[in-house]
Parts: sequence; C-alpha cells; structure tokens
Amino acid sequence: MGQSISTQSTKDKQPQTVFDTIFAFAPNRETLGGTAYLILEDLAPWVQTTDKEADQGGHKGANILVDCPALTDFHREFIHSKGGIQTLFITHRGGMARVKEFQREFNAQVLIQEQEAYLLPGVETVVFHRDRTLSSTSKVIWNPGHSPGSASLYYSNYGGVLFTGRHLVPDRNGAPVPLRLSKTFHWPRQLRYAQQLLSDFTADDLSYICPGASTGYLRGDKTIKAAYQQLESTNWQALAAAKPVI
Repeated sequence: MGQSISTQSTKDKQPQTVFDTIFAFAPNRETLGGTAYLILEDLAPWVQTTDKEADQGGHKGANILVDCPALTDFHREFIHSKGGIQTLFITHRGGMARVKEFQREFNAQVLIQEQEAYLLPGVETVVFHRDRTLSSTSKVIWNPGHSPGSASLYYSNYGGVLFTGRHLVPDRNGAPVPLRLSKTFHWPRQLRYAQQLLSDFTADDLSYICPGASTGYLRGDKTIKAAYQQLESTNWQALAAAKPVI
C-alpha cells in the first residue's frame, strides 16, 4: 500500500457516511477547511482487475476522490479499505494538497479542468475542457467563476448529487449560493454558470449538493437537500450586487 504518511491525530476522524457509496472527510487545514469526498464506483465490466487488487478486498472499482483530504495514515488506510481510488478529481485550485503524494500512493489519475493543470507541475494529469463522462453515473462539469477552472462532479445515484467544490457553498441558512470573495476570479461568470445548473438539471435529477467548504453551516446535515428547488428560489439579482465578503 506504499510508504507510511505522517499522522496528525487531530485529523483522525472517521469519514462520515453521506450515503452508502459516499463518504465525507473532515475539513482539511491544508485546503483552508475544504471538505473532500470519496465516491465508490464499480469498474466497467470490460476493465480487468489484478489478483493483487482483488486481494485488497473492499469495494474494488473506479472509486473517485473529490478534492484532497488530509493525507494521514488513518485516511490512507480508510481509502485503501474501500478499494483505493482510480481518479482524484480536483474541483478547483483551492481543493488541491499533496496531489503528487495521493497519485503515488493510490496510482490514481488526477483529473482537473485544463486551466488549472499548470498549478500541478510534476503531476501527470488528465484534463478536460467543458465536461467529461467518467462512468454511467458520474461526469464532471466546468463551471468557472470562483477560479478559471472551477468544476463540479455530478453523480446520478440517490436522485442526483452534485459535488460543487467552492462553486456553490451553504450560506448561514444552509442554502446553496455562490460566494463572492476578494479572490473570486470572475463574479458574473460564476453567477451565470450557477444559474445554468437550473437548465442542465431538473428537480428530479438534482436532489442534493455536497459542498466543498463551509459545511459547518449545514448544522449537522451531511448534504444540502432539495438542491434544485433551493437554487430556483435564489435571489440572483441580489447576488449580482453582492460585495466581496473576504
């Protein structure tokens, strides 16, 4: 399973089960409190596994890690126990930490929108432009604004789950909103791509959002529920006039 990675006991919290095949890690200080997720995916039937992989047990498949949790021995062993990962998907530049170590530890491809790839020198990356299908249940979508290459991952199980990174985060009431920061790359573009989700999805296929930050505002919930309906009720005009909060 590779060499031992340094441990930090303050981060050794068991990842929370969001759904049977989705796990949320504790916020990572190295990504400024970002929340990473593990999605368990089956391999396509034509992909062959090795005897060594089969011996590892767990849910061996095309598992996806969304952004980077703290890379401790505890988290490393947890991920291996679930079958490892095939893909590390980076939602935005703020979601990356120790990417090269993750890639080496899990022999995973690193998937990132093409405009952010230059931030990972020495890391072999797979890039995409607008979108890319990973499986029959997962695809990634470019939604710039927070950063030039900000992107989300859509997972069609459970009525549809969108992993938004920092494109959409919960406000103080737990509602999904784009958040304007002093470092926001392009606020009007972020708003436009957030609104575009209402055209790309429906209430039937976008039930939940798993945000990549500010999860404390969920008040113990693990997702933003009724995601599409909440986006429909967003006051976009007020957001357009919003000032940077930080």
